[in-house]
Amino acid sequence: MKYRVLTVSREFGSGGLRIATIVAGWLGWKLLDREIINAIAQRAKVDARVVSHYDERVASWLRRINEEAVRSVATALGQPLRETDIFDARTMTALTCKIVEEAYAAGNCVIVGRGSQCILERRPDVFHAFVYAPMKERVDRICARSETGGNANVEQRIRAIDEIRAKYLQQHFGKHWGSFQLYELMIRSCPDEHKTAGVIYYAMTGEMPPSQS
Repeated sequence: MKYRVLTVSREFGSGGLRIATIVAGWLGWKLLDREIINAIAQRAKVDARVVSHYDERVASWLRRINEEAVRSVATALGQPLRETDIFDARTMTALTCKIVEEAYAAGNCVIVGRGSQCILERRPDVFHAFVYAPMKERVDRICARSETGGNANVEQRIRAIDEIRAKYLQQHFGKHWGSFQLYELMIRSCPDEHKTAGVIYYAMTGEMPPSQS
């Protein structure tokens, strides 16, 4: 099978973004991570910081009720809202799906997160990878790359972000984030992220990556 797109889902602190970047470089493909946020902001004509607020997150039940109320009132008045008239979690997901599908159509790209493993689930020429790691290794990785308030705070942040990502996938796509059925490969990351990237590259292409051949 010749793949045209790679999606990389990742536990927070597993090094998934770095691994995706390495694989994209070896393949000579475009990496889509923050670029998705910028594309949504441009299309919806809102600030990228607003888009980031909804990035792989779920809205609270109160916010969802308020957003649906605004849409219902507009419909009742005979003025249904266009997709970009109000920017909320639904709009964010709809635009994300469109951009991911457009990226698939263009091909030769590595997409990080954003439910891309669900959006492109039925595409046989997309390789889906999930990167995970033990908690201690994730804490150590984050502490080594940023100023933190101690390991306990880091672990709490990791668990919170993982929970948010899992809820995002469940709420918007009805899928369990860690389900093996969504992925061609679920891999524990190594401290040397090039080794993990090498395994993904080999699983996709059947060849050793350029730097290891």
